[in-house]
Amino acid sequence: MSSGIMDSDVTILDVLRKQGLLTVTQLSDVLSVTGTAVRQRLTRLLAEGYIERTAVRPERGRPYHQYALTTKGRRRSGQNFADLAIALWDEIRAIEDPDVCQGLMQRVSRRLAEMYTDQVQGEDMSQRLNALTDLFADRRLPIRVDLSGELPVLNVEACPYPEIAEYDRSVCSMEKMLFSEILGESVRLAECRLDGACNCTFEVTSDSAKAPTETQLPIL
Repeated sequence: MSSGIMDSDVTILDVLRKQGLLTVTQLSDVLSVTGTAVRQRLTRLLAEGYIERTAVRPERGRPYHQYALTTKGRRRSGQNFADLAIALWDEIRAIEDPDVCQGLMQRVSRRLAEMYTDQVQGEDMSQRLNALTDLFADRRLPIRVDLSGELPVLNVEACPYPEIAEYDRSVCSMEKMLFSEILGESVRLAECRLDGACNCTFEVTSDSAKAPTETQLPIL
């Protein structure tokens, strides 16, 4: 299931990341919104597992709740590792031996896939592709799946590595490796935005991933 939170909810995550445990009243003051609006946002964030609530029972006065980020919330909130990613990528590409460089990219893709595998489950390719789109939607990376042709196609509508892709298109190879590792099938980069295409498109090329030919499946 894709994330049910809104942009305004992410603002709360950023505040909690910076200030730690806060109450509804404190969040209301920081954000300059009503307590009702804060509670609505907190309810969504609790349901998605981004925050946790702790009951506080003082010796005097009424009990109240404090809210803090969970591990999932810390990963989602305001963290930008673009500079680190660029530096690491430059070091990978600086390796002179092409086999060593390719092997390292493969290992990085495999490690990323291991982080996502338990979130991309399904009895068939269609279900796994839907789970993959939900996973990336949660990270604000929209992917549209097209099952209308002989082979499933992933239309990636936003580049996950825009800063790197601007000067080194080989990052597309690592994205292809990542999809292949997650889905457990061979994947081919069919079109690339860097070549003027509207989206980057990846075809799942193995025979086991071919869509049925007797009926035309809808575009998801």
